[in-house]
Amino acid sequence: MKKYILISIFCLLQQFSFAQTAFNFNSNDALSLKKVKSLIGAGDPNMKAALAELVKAADAALSYKPVSVMEKKNNPPSGDKHDYMSLAPYFWPNPDTKDGLPYIRKDGQINPEVNEYKDKEYLPQLCSVLETLGLAYYFTNDERYASHASKLINVWFLDAATKMNPNLNFGQAVKGENDGRGAGLIDTRHLIKVVDAVSFMGNSPAWTPTQDQQLKNWFADFLNWMQTSKNGTAELKATNNHGIWYDAQRLSFALYTNNNKVVNEVIESAKKRIASQMNPDGFFPAELARTTSLHYSLFVVEAFIKLAQLSKCAGDDFWNYTAKNGNSLQKACDVLMPYLLKQKQWTGEQIKPFNFDESTSFFIAVAAKKNCTPCFDSIIKNSKFKLLQTIY
Repeated sequence: MKKYILISIFCLLQQFSFAQTAFNFNSNDALSLKKVKSLIGAGDPNMKAALAELVKAADAALSYKPVSVMEKKNNPPSGDKHDYMSLAPYFWPNPDTKDGLPYIRKDGQINPEVNEYKDKEYLPQLCSVLETLGLAYYFTNDERYASHASKLINVWFLDAATKMNPNLNFGQAVKGENDGRGAGLIDTRHLIKVVDAVSFMGNSPAWTPTQDQQLKNWFADFLNWMQTSKNGTAELKATNNHGIWYDAQRLSFALYTNNNKVVNEVIESAKKRIASQMNPDGFFPAELARTTSLHYSLFVVEAFIKLAQLSKCAGDDFWNYTAKNGNSLQKACDVLMPYLLKQKQWTGEQIKPFNFDESTSFFIAVAAKKNCTPCFDSIIKNSKFKLLQTIY
């Protein structure tokens, strides 16, 4: 069991937060952060080595300067830079029209023009940094980490001069077609890490009750926007990975803001999705249709895994849920596993090589649930986990 606990802290260090969140530290799960912290406190040498790596990353994160939506050069259609804005990554200028409009889709091929819209670049960076700082504070009680995280959160979410408005009206716009789409909500899946980060910092004087309430208000407003706006309700209807990532976000934000009604609604929504979006063979046809089908087949399962972990905080065991038609998360994991372990060759379309390091977070989650030795061996081979190779 110790090896899986050790892997969990490395996983978290590499921004794969697939352990129990701070909402449920009393869990007996092998990936429980409380268990990791107790082993560190007891002087476990392996855990201390892992902690040293986390502290190294957190020290580097202290140099990450505050970023905000106000820094973008491109004004959103509203004219308000406080509104987040991004372009749809797989849409390109139309070669058959003089002005290139409307943009056309090339699935799996990223238009470099998206890099001109800094909101989409800054948001995942910020969320990863906050997760690292929050974890480092939880394990060390070093106020430097909580203080810097607090400053970063203030700039992006709370300060009236720099904060992001709690909407995604202009996410993943397609030039010549729309100013923003429901699909843009895939950008904000990273916000789940922010909720985790503030949970880790709950005991720090650097993260005040006033700030926490202000951030709760922000997430409550964003959650309301998700469930009432045109773009938000469009994403609710998504029948591919976007739909379940939408639910994972809603569940995280509802747990944080104590919205029990939405918590229960989301879990039921996820159960309907696993029943309807997965075929009898355990695959997801909407993801198989993509030009990078192995990547997206993993991506959708990771969303279900994240939701399953969060649902535990609501007293629901989604991991062991089986729909009436036999579909389940465990089935999806079992079917995908041989391809990620390279025991079977993927025959679906994959226009660019699949990076098997993408599987690490998946393997950690499955290893914790099923004591999967091949999963552990695959994690050890990942170059990001070199220290583990010296320990085991």
